[in-house]
Amino acid sequence: MQVIGLCRFSYPALGGFQIEHETPEARAAFLYDPVRMDERFATFQTMTLPALRAQTDPDFTLAIVIGDAMPAPLVERLLDLVQDMPQAVVLPRAPGRHRQVMSEVINHVREDSGLPSLQFRMDDDDAVGVTFVQRLREAADGIAPLLARHRYIGIDFNQGHIARISPKGIHAKPTVETLWTPALGMAVAPGASRGIMNFSHAKLGRIMPVLTLPGEDLMLRGHNGFNDSRQKDGIKPVRLPLLDAAGEDHFRRAYNIDADAVRAHFRERA
Repeated sequence: MQVIGLCRFSYPALGGFQIEHETPEARAAFLYDPVRMDERFATFQTMTLPALRAQTDPDFTLAIVIGDAMPAPLVERLLDLVQDMPQAVVLPRAPGRHRQVMSEVINHVREDSGLPSLQFRMDDDDAVGVTFVQRLREAADGIAPLLARHRYIGIDFNQGHIARISPKGIHAKPTVETLWTPALGMAVAPGASRGIMNFSHAKLGRIMPVLTLPGEDLMLRGHNGFNDSRQKDGIKPVRLPLLDAAGEDHFRRAYNIDADAVRAHFRERA
């Protein structure tokens, strides 16, 4: 089965954000703010990509969606980061309705193999465990009878961490959360017109069967000052302690995220 991941990299969609802007231009100005972009590149470079590069099953496609008006220096910076990653495909798109554009992107890279596709989505500050793609395929193989009966099935790996990076290293705490987007997959029947971006992740269980698989750290939710979900008033801060040596070692093994590389990144960008 083809495994497809989709990552919005500061794409100025119409909809799809909890904080709205009056025009696509206003949204683009917010998204491409230099301070914000430095933070997004930092998380993408030190968290998202290392975890994907180290997948024990490297047979997947990562569609990275950007705006077609992203400034050229930012595009070049992004392309430099993924030029040695054969799974990555950078796809510029004009501003459009969020779900419609993301669905088109997934269908653009989806192969007509006659088999279900296994799809996942992530933001540019999220990550997955290094065995995620392998576990996703194993889970799909284990529910073959259900795949024959349902067009869509959620596959939810609900255990992992909330984390943020800083010049000191990695701040994180364990978490178990149902239907968070990192490490949430979906099996999509061949020929199905919709995919993982056409459904609200929090409501999958109302629409389709969902297999929830705890027991392994596969989900990493990035946490930072520009999280879309944390821009509204009244959001409680999340306390994330700095990892000790044992925690840093676990992150290297579980996610291929290296605290030394994080600290080095901040020194280089200072």
